[in-house]
Amino acid sequence: MSDADFANDEGYDVIIVGSGAGGGMAAYQLAKVGMKCLLLEAGDWYDTSKDSKWLQWGYDAPHRGAMNNTHPSGGFDAAVGGWKVEGEPYTCAAGTDWKWYRSRMLGGRTNTWGRISLRNGPYDFKPRSRDGKGFDWPISYEELAPYYDRTEDLIGVFGSMEGMENLPDGRYQPPPAPRCYERLVQKACGALKIPCIPSRLAILTRPKGERPACHYVAQCQRGCRMGSNFSSPAVLLYPALLTGNLVIRCNAMVSKVRTSPDGLATGVSYIDKKSGETVEVDGKAVVLAASACETVRLLLNSRSERYPNGLANSSGLVGKYLMDTVMSDVTGCLPALMDLPVHNEDGVGGMHLFMPWWKYKEQAQGELPFSRGYHIEISGGRSGMPAPGLLSGAEGLLGGGYGVELKRKSRKLYGAFVSFHGRGEMIPNEQSYCEIDEKAVDQWGIPVLKFHFQWSEDEILMARHMQETFQQIVTAAGGKVIESYGAEQRWGISDGGQGIHEVGGARMGSDPKTSVLNPHCQAWDCKNLFVADGSPFVSLADKNPTLTILALAWRTSEHIATQMQAQRT
Repeated sequence: MSDADFANDEGYDVIIVGSGAGGGMAAYQLAKVGMKCLLLEAGDWYDTSKDSKWLQWGYDAPHRGAMNNTHPSGGFDAAVGGWKVEGEPYTCAAGTDWKWYRSRMLGGRTNTWGRISLRNGPYDFKPRSRDGKGFDWPISYEELAPYYDRTEDLIGVFGSMEGMENLPDGRYQPPPAPRCYERLVQKACGALKIPCIPSRLAILTRPKGERPACHYVAQCQRGCRMGSNFSSPAVLLYPALLTGNLVIRCNAMVSKVRTSPDGLATGVSYIDKKSGETVEVDGKAVVLAASACETVRLLLNSRSERYPNGLANSSGLVGKYLMDTVMSDVTGCLPALMDLPVHNEDGVGGMHLFMPWWKYKEQAQGELPFSRGYHIEISGGRSGMPAPGLLSGAEGLLGGGYGVELKRKSRKLYGAFVSFHGRGEMIPNEQSYCEIDEKAVDQWGIPVLKFHFQWSEDEILMARHMQETFQQIVTAAGGKVIESYGAEQRWGISDGGQGIHEVGGARMGSDPKTSVLNPHCQAWDCKNLFVADGSPFVSLADKNPTLTILALAWRTSEHIATQMQAQRT
């Protein structure tokens, strides 16, 4: 069936830009209910069942699998794209440290993400009501909870029922058992009264339909050939294709949303990256799910006589209040893990335990110098030889050495390092935004983004608290801190964008004067334009955003289908 046969005389029902979490969910939900959809992806085709390098040894990759700009997790990871994409520059204002990770493959970052799937809690949707900072969402946890339920049922998430204050429980498969080093950390956390509970990852521990449970044989970042972990292609896009209602075009670099004089979206224009030709496609509705900043770029570049400042930008807020996750790390060496016999540390890719934010009461009583919170992720074990810097940092435990002595020390320390990774909430601020750089274009002539970004004192003091807490855990576990950061390094706080959790820029709200989208992620200014990625976020909780993107995209897709079906009757 050709595209011409597929599309009706008026074009497609829905054009979806982007194939990651939000775009994949929109395609899946809309195709299932009979909408004729066209999905456009700027990268190449990627088939998780055929293209992943899941069983190849890292040392067989070019340069022994060393990381680089295009393969940030090593030579055999599934990622295509990264911190630098050839021919696709972006710029930063003076004083801005911003890193923009872009994926250029079918499914986007869902092929390589950590699959941490945490629900935003009741406080996370109404943060301003709690501490007077930032903004409240126009929806509550209770409104999104049914979509969290359905999403977890669909993609498969493991976890445990904990009944915690702002970490809502979900619909979980059983979690995997903790590894040796994780049990040691859990014991130390218990002594410090820090909760340490099973993590919540979108990886199957029990079969789901045709998808088998994870059987611990490969690295998740290389793509799961079996579909045991969640990715947009395996769980959403391939099933959507089977409905016969979806067409996917890869290597389609969308340049703008086209609109009619009455202000409605009529379709999009894109450059075919293989031929260089500009193509126009028509649709009754457009869903932007290109990732937060790419969606902002499209809106700002979609200028017209009716929309001189960019599409859906009557509020002037497109691109504003850009956010990313606050990160700071510490690594420790735990003598209790030295000289252990070789043992099985198999398990799903990623952490088996984590520490959710626990100091709500202290914050409510004003005992902490910063607002909002963070969770703690842990890594370690016998997944690789310790880096030279860690070995030298552990000299206080074992002394120096060269040659045979260095090898002996390396073997002794193998598996004895544990790292702690803070992931905290950023409060939106007016100094953090992106705009079109009028002096720069990409290789297709499309104007690029210019970033402005800064952390506030809240985030810097949060990073300090992370550093202090991690060092307490290492000490409680009987270990030595090897890598940490002090005030002169701003407590090791990450650059903006480095968390790869960038959200905001087209926030939802209840008032068209103070928001870009309504509570259904529908543009106030353009009623047949919707957004289904991280750009509608009003705040960025310490929870990783992908599960919320999926749940919001499901809710938005349901709204689109209801509206379009009503128009047909």
